[in-house]
Amino acid sequence: MALNRRAALVGAAALPFAGALAPASAQARWQFATPYPDGNFHTRNVREFITAIEAGTGGRVGVQLHSNGSLLPMPQIKRGAQQGQVQLGEILLSAYGNEDVFFELDSIPQLARNYDDARRLMELSRSQIEARFNRQGLSVLYMVPWPSSGFYTNFPVESLENLRGTRMRTFNAMTNRFATLIGATPTLVQAAEVPQAFATGVVNAMVTSAATGVDSSAWDFSRHFTPVGFTFTKNVVFVNQRMLAALSAADQAAIRTAARAAEERGWRMSAEALTAAEATLAQRGMTVTQASPALLAGMERVSETMVTEWVARAGEDGQRVIAAYRARS
Repeated sequence: MALNRRAALVGAAALPFAGALAPASAQARWQFATPYPDGNFHTRNVREFITAIEAGTGGRVGVQLHSNGSLLPMPQIKRGAQQGQVQLGEILLSAYGNEDVFFELDSIPQLARNYDDARRLMELSRSQIEARFNRQGLSVLYMVPWPSSGFYTNFPVESLENLRGTRMRTFNAMTNRFATLIGATPTLVQAAEVPQAFATGVVNAMVTSAATGVDSSAWDFSRHFTPVGFTFTKNVVFVNQRMLAALSAADQAAIRTAARAAEERGWRMSAEALTAAEATLAQRGMTVTQASPALLAGMERVSETMVTEWVARAGEDGQRVIAAYRARS
């Protein structure tokens, strides 16, 4: 039944494709797929973005949001936008690292230590990211980072050795590699499936943001959260280029204006979510413990290994970005 419903939704979502290519004076009805739940700050930001699009275009562009992977799961969202099943999509960029190693940059542990670092890394890599999306018929509208991440466990994490032998939930190629380097067993689990994965014993530890911990009610399956500033991985919101180009110049400009506002708002919301989510985890009974010097030293060693490996795979593009980033650090 669920599969039939999803197929029906995808079929319905494909219908606006032809309409969006009609003359710009026609009304466009777009579909927007995101893998995150309604309460997540990314989704709340998306809803404000949609409101701004509809207002800025005088209602000529209407957008229906499908949250929590209800229309397309995250691994299918980018392809869905390319094929016209949806016009707008949101993904975790690093989850597509198997498609292009450059997308993994912001998921190298400890490369960006704070929001200023994360913004500088984004700006240095933005043109490369946009070029890659453009080649696939997509236009990047805005990018917003997740709050920095930490470890969810049922035991204190004083050093990386404590995580050896765990079954670690991962969400991209780089977290898979991190788990392997520290002696854990990586298991790729989408955000919406985290509670079930813990409940069934598929995983017994994870590294992710405090915001995702709140989304998944981590207090139901974990007792400890240890923030380590792991990464500031970014979500990317994008649009099918043909759909966008079919609009009038004024409506295209209105969407770009709304996107710039959404990016700035999203960065503020991310920083706010970091503080609020950690407080919620503590209020729900989890022990939130700052990382020990031994844990941070271990993270630094793993980070250096992963930077070296990534640059070797990313080639000249990767070398230039890392060199520019470190020159200004």
